[in-house]
Amino acid sequence: MKLSDYIVEFLKDNGVTTVFGYQGGAITHFVDSIYKADGIKFISNYHEQASAFAAEGYSRVSGNIGVCTATSGPGATNLITGIGSAYFDSIPCLYITGQVNTYEYKRSPEIRQEGFQETDIVSIIKPITKYAVMIKDSKKIKFYLEKAIYLAKEGRSGPVLLDLPMNIQRAEINPGELVGFYESEEYKLEISQEVNVENVSSLIELIKKSERPVILAGGGIRLAKAERKLEKLIDITGIPVVCTLMGIDSVNHEHQCYVGYMGSYGTRYSNLAVANCDLLIVLGSRLTTRQTSAITDSFAREAKIVHVDIDKNELNIKVKEDLSIECDLSSFIDNLNQYLINSHYKFDFSSWTDKINSYKKMYPSYEVHKNINEIDPNEFMNKISEMMHPNSIISLDIGQNQIWASQSLKLKKNQRLLNAGGMGPMGFGLPAAIGAWYAKPDYKIVAITGDGGIQVNIQELQTIAREKIPIKIIIMNNNALGMIRHFQEMYFKSNYYGTIEGYSAPNFMEISEAYGIKSLKISNENQMNELKEKLNDDESYVIEVQLKNITYVVPKLGMGRPIEDQEPLLGRNQLQENMIIDMYKS
Repeated sequence: MKLSDYIVEFLKDNGVTTVFGYQGGAITHFVDSIYKADGIKFISNYHEQASAFAAEGYSRVSGNIGVCTATSGPGATNLITGIGSAYFDSIPCLYITGQVNTYEYKRSPEIRQEGFQETDIVSIIKPITKYAVMIKDSKKIKFYLEKAIYLAKEGRSGPVLLDLPMNIQRAEINPGELVGFYESEEYKLEISQEVNVENVSSLIELIKKSERPVILAGGGIRLAKAERKLEKLIDITGIPVVCTLMGIDSVNHEHQCYVGYMGSYGTRYSNLAVANCDLLIVLGSRLTTRQTSAITDSFAREAKIVHVDIDKNELNIKVKEDLSIECDLSSFIDNLNQYLINSHYKFDFSSWTDKINSYKKMYPSYEVHKNINEIDPNEFMNKISEMMHPNSIISLDIGQNQIWASQSLKLKKNQRLLNAGGMGPMGFGLPAAIGAWYAKPDYKIVAITGDGGIQVNIQELQTIAREKIPIKIIIMNNNALGMIRHFQEMYFKSNYYGTIEGYSAPNFMEISEAYGIKSLKISNENQMNELKEKLNDDESYVIEVQLKNITYVVPKLGMGRPIEDQEPLLGRNQLQENMIIDMYKS
């Protein structure tokens, strides 16, 4: 059996239905094997970075590993941004790169290059993968494939890479003679860490003593497939839940306990809830400075902090934690729920919930805009929430569009929101949406991007047109790189170099027409009625939302302030009235 055929059968056996990539000389054997196989497709993008993002979108939505392939040299190096995105957000993806024949590969590290397009991709991407290796022995293909898939999914998940020289791809092997990773001495079956009963009982005692608890749900909830268990926990306890950027879709926004998105660009009411809580239960969040602010001693400063994460390296290093628990979230929450049910203990946090609801009423994420000749971005996001099908997947790009959506979209129970967090790469939204559609083609897919982000991977409109993928692409167009423009306004005397000056956007309607995709332009409130039908039909659409050139994301945390003190700043007396605990003193 040809080795590249074996890889395809292996992927199929592991539930992979789609491989994303871009054809090239050093990967043709593998791509040819995909085309000859039934039950698996090769989707050719128009840039390897887009393929990497598509694989990530596929993985996030399917819950399985995403697979992407590229040729050697520039094909492999074009994957780097996507690999980094999957690594920082803990998404299990397998990247398969072509490589020159082993007999052409450089004989010494002192030699820069021997074979055409030869590049040591393994050394380049090792810091942003869980495992990367160039395969030099065809008889070890089963071992490397099994090890790569295992490591991608085991513990804190993440990307892996296998580099395949051309002569290895075309080698003839006998599958029955291959030795796998699971039969090897290297494999040590890691039994899932048992939940420590003392940790569960300690947390319950803290909940019993608490008057103002808050759960902070991070991206780890989705990774652990623990969304339903989290919902059960908040049903039992009535504890309010705030979410990080990566955790926004881990809770049904229609649930009475859902508070909102917290952090530097989070809603003011969510940050006030965290600031004033007396118990913070952190589930699957890294607690970056985008959650805590740079002055970490100000964060939840009068609260007991309990942190549960599968990665011990994330525990008790950024803020002072009262209880740090290394554990799989799904197992931990399940045990916690059972303990609570068996104890028959009743909680009443209604007065605390009333206080949070008063924050929501005072500081909504959007206001009804009085000027119907303009589009208010936050109000727009709230309105399209009401229009979208209950089974929708929304893929966000990076920039102001991402924050407006994260602040003001109201997600229903079965809806998903794809956010790129750690790497924050512009150009993510559109290709990730493509990957999401191949994972769940029966869902409605919406990509929300900006005029800057769409231009990074605009070539993928051809993938959508060619494959007839019914994605709705909403472009929030302010003809500027708005996030950085605001930064320049604050700190660089409004010198808009590279954001307005020296930057421009094309006519997206004409570009859409060139790709053969239908389009719609919205520049005022009266045109919103045209949008609902188009968001829910089975056609592709480019929907350009025309905004003012100068736009803002508010609230926004400035340097040197605690999370409850966002800009535009509240009057000191007003902030004091909102604080149950003492105001922060630096």
